[in-house]
Amino acid sequence: MTERITKHKILDDLELNIVPFTWNNHTLYGNEGESVTAALLANNIRKIREHEKDGQPRGMYCNIGHCSECRVTVNGKRNQRACLTPLVQDMVIEQQFEIPYVVKEGSPYV
Repeated sequence: MTERITKHKILDDLELNIVPFTWNNHTLYGNEGESVTAALLANNIRKIREHEKDGQPRGMYCNIGHCSECRVTVNGKRNQRACLTPLVQDMVIEQQFEIPYVVKEGSPYV
């Protein structure tokens, strides 16, 4: 079910509070309070979205909120950074396909 490390010889054992969430209409399970990216990684999901221009797969990059590569739609709210969003029970997370509102038409970054 998970790729999560729960026992570590130096760190304390991880206390889990496993909750369901939805990723692209599939029910998965994660540890409540961990980042959405951690929950997706623990479920062996590496591709979070596709680049809007060339369709190349995008996943976690910086994992500290700077790059926006992990932006997703959470409970209907677009452009949420999965690396900064804590997982809660029954959260609905979807891959985002459209250009975010922060990138303007004609930008060299698109």
